[in-house]
Amino acid sequence: MQTVNIRQLKTNPSTVLAAAREDDMVVVMNRDQPQALLVDLEQLNLPDLPAVRVALAISLFRGGSVSAGFAARMTGKPLPEMLTLLSSLGLPLTGGVAANEVRDEMRQAHDWLAKPVA
Repeated sequence: MQTVNIRQLKTNPSTVLAAAREDDMVVVMNRDQPQALLVDLEQLNLPDLPAVRVALAISLFRGGSVSAGFAARMTGKPLPEMLTLLSSLGLPLTGGVAANEVRDEMRQAHDWLAKPVA
């Protein structure tokens, strides 16, 4: 287990993430107190990591932290599939998202639906 302070995390986050990937976890210290714990999802050896990614994406979308498009990228799902999933959960698809972001995502969904089936 490694420890880093907040300044180290801000200065070089990729190094801290690599340490979490290589070690079991990284403890982030705020002054001399542990503040956060970074754990690489792959290190958790979860039986169904894709389902965990979907649950995390839904939770972040529900809280307004990410857009539907970002949630789709997190899960590796096509945007139309993610929109269908979010809608089936009764989540409003345009909550606090900027109108131009919604238009971009709808354009991506339309383009995806227009692709010929191979």
